[in-house]
Amino acid sequence: MAKACQDTLCFLASCVDLFLSFCYEIFRVVMGLKGGISMKERTLSIIKPDGVARGLVGEITGILERAGFRIIAMKMVCLSQAEAGRFYTEHKGRPYYQGLLDFMSSGPSVVLVLEGKNVVARYREIMGATDPAKAADGTIRKAFATDGRRNVVHGSDSVESAAVEIGYFFSVLELGA
Repeated sequence: MAKACQDTLCFLASCVDLFLSFCYEIFRVVMGLKGGISMKERTLSIIKPDGVARGLVGEITGILERAGFRIIAMKMVCLSQAEAGRFYTEHKGRPYYQGLLDFMSSGPSVVLVLEGKNVVARYREIMGATDPAKAADGTIRKAFATDGRRNVVHGSDSVESAAVEIGYFFSVLELGA
């Protein structure tokens, strides 16, 4: 009986080890570390429904490419209220939450994965402040946003949230691992 328990525990330990190795490999692919440590980061960008409806996708992606970002994945999605709610779960309970879900599920969005050195901070700088009235000249939101909610783009706020957000929209296969 003791031998059977020991064998079972060894088997379970092997399974856990294999699972953790698999998770680590997925993390490395999502963060662009496959094949060794990279100086490049990845971040998620969303061209929101207002930007898509106004025909700004090409203009915005052009800005991103001219800024030196590499677009490694891109697709159009139509979020349901539930999907938008899962993505923006950190905002649940805030007064603007339902309006945010209504807006993000009002039409198609384009989600992109950007790669580059210090891309999270650099993209946030190019996006500009959430409120276009407070955004610096030359930023995407200053140029195209109409208000604090219809502000054309979203970007991850940290490397850690980028990994989660990228994983929400893209599989490992879509990231060109």
